[in-house]
Amino acid sequence: MDRRQFIQLGALAGGTLVASHALAQGQTHAVPPAPVSARARTPSIVAPGGQVAVTTPNGSTLPWRKVGGVKVGHLVAMPVTHTFAPGLEVEAWGYNGSTPGPTIEAVEGDRLRIYVTNRLPEPTTVHWHGLIIPNGMDGVSGLNQRPIAPGETFAYEFTLNQPGTYMYHPHYDEMTQMALGMMGMFIVHPKRPRGPRVVRDFALMTHEWKVLPGMRRPDPNAMSDFNVLTFNSKAFPATEPLVIGRGERVRIRLGNLSAMDHHPIHLHGLSFEMTGTDGGFVPESARYPETSILVPVGSTRVIEFVADEPGDWAMHCHMTHHVMNQMGHAAPVTLGADARAIDRRVQALVPGYMTMGQEGMGGMEEMGMPMPANSIPMKGGKGPFGPIDMGGMFTLLKVRENPDTEDGSGWYVHPKGTVAERADSVRMDADGINPDERFG
Repeated sequence: MDRRQFIQLGALAGGTLVASHALAQGQTHAVPPAPVSARARTPSIVAPGGQVAVTTPNGSTLPWRKVGGVKVGHLVAMPVTHTFAPGLEVEAWGYNGSTPGPTIEAVEGDRLRIYVTNRLPEPTTVHWHGLIIPNGMDGVSGLNQRPIAPGETFAYEFTLNQPGTYMYHPHYDEMTQMALGMMGMFIVHPKRPRGPRVVRDFALMTHEWKVLPGMRRPDPNAMSDFNVLTFNSKAFPATEPLVIGRGERVRIRLGNLSAMDHHPIHLHGLSFEMTGTDGGFVPESARYPETSILVPVGSTRVIEFVADEPGDWAMHCHMTHHVMNQMGHAAPVTLGADARAIDRRVQALVPGYMTMGQEGMGGMEEMGMPMPANSIPMKGGKGPFGPIDMGGMFTLLKVRENPDTEDGSGWYVHPKGTVAERADSVRMDADGINPDERFG
């Protein structure tokens, strides 16, 4: 082994050493309870035809004041101290003290006046992504308006003429401001409901960040190697579950303002149809069943479904590195390597060193090694059968018979005989299964 290889393996060890104990440490972190506003109860009616309010897991909704027939709201662009998951806190930027900012929710035909105060160290604007409004309200710095200087407050005013699922974000120094968390969902309910009424309506913003272990500032210059992937700026196990009722019709609105990556969001236990985008409603004749939906950068996708099978179902991005946290990608491949000699040599310099990955990356949460400050487990959170071997852009869809009586913290109780378990040798013999059979 030459010096270069030694250094490479040392770098790998550093990253995997961090990850392994982080996973073990993750077992001791309880998932924080959901805010009362996001717990499982039937949302209130907010629009004609019995349309329910949108729930933003781990988030909030912008409050309105009615002044002379106009709905008035206030967004404050500001630095935000934000926790992705217990153990990882960063200095981000956002709106009204959070990232993403509060979901803006209104009804087709509403006249809105939204004040935007800038408490950032640089100018900003707000663009209302997907909305067709007067040109001077579109929020592109230098094109439609001058930027909002630090300390200034601007007023945006327009009437909502198109129902749908939209977003808002800056159009000044987008690379920095959006990378640091400045974004939010913008929901416009139709005056006349379209399609079957949904009982629950959720909004989830996907995003990607680069935060090396020990850092407190996401890297806004990153173009690849993102290592913190989030729903509503939370990484599993801090993502709030979506609790729904068996047989209920449910809508999930997905937005993506990630810097570079599309996200194929996959739901277990059901199939759905895409019913809308940030361009409008999808006609019934164009819909078809899916279990995964690709949400491109700068787009929204709306899905609707009825869940008939109760349980705790996974919902996650299907890019495998997007369900891991703070994973280093520049290490050499050690899968299949015999690292015992390497470990002995390195342990003379770094007690407790252990090369990782030679037998795969699963089960790392059981190692228990020290890790740098301000970092979180690579993957894993507590599950009813042991650690869940996923993290990042991962959450749970909890389908229940009586969802309004649950807060999402409990696990599904499986009927007897419905959980996969170790196969019985007598049954295998009867079925002609030989586990020692050789192939090839």
